[in-house]
Amino acid sequence: MKFSQCELAGAYLIELEKIADERGFFARTWCRQEFEAHGLVASVAQANTSFNTRAGTLRGMHYQAAPYEETKLVRCTRGAIYDVIVDIRPESATFTRWMAVELSAESASMLYIPSGFAHGFITLADNTEVAYLMSEPYQPGSGRGLRWDDPQLGIEWPRPVAVISDQDAGWPDFTVAV
Repeated sequence: MKFSQCELAGAYLIELEKIADERGFFARTWCRQEFEAHGLVASVAQANTSFNTRAGTLRGMHYQAAPYEETKLVRCTRGAIYDVIVDIRPESATFTRWMAVELSAESASMLYIPSGFAHGFITLADNTEVAYLMSEPYQPGSGRGLRWDDPQLGIEWPRPVAVISDQDAGWPDFTVAV
């Protein structure tokens, strides 16, 4: 795996090192030793999958409140997403900044999201599937979110939202959420 530091402190884009032949390719998607060597959280407590039937499906911006903050490793295994993170750590040099990467089954890249970030995505293709590794299990009652279109954050989404849950549409503005 190739680890590249992102513009937001602690976030990494991880590219698979594919070993290809006439059958296709083989690649490692997780290695505790490699994550530890980069100083990253290397514990996995839960694995999740999100399947989205329509392009334009928005999920987010989610995080878990202390003491259940979670580190995530996100990979698109079918289709494509525009994956967005927002640094909500008040002590961070990149506090309130956001960034986005396109993740797709074709690229097989992953986004490492440290705890203290809100996370969301919009699907760029029908029938998109996203796989997550989480450092902490989901804790009912600790799930939180930020409004996906909060003008204070100014997230630039690449396409209109076609599908969004009532909960995700109703998250508060950032100033209310922290």
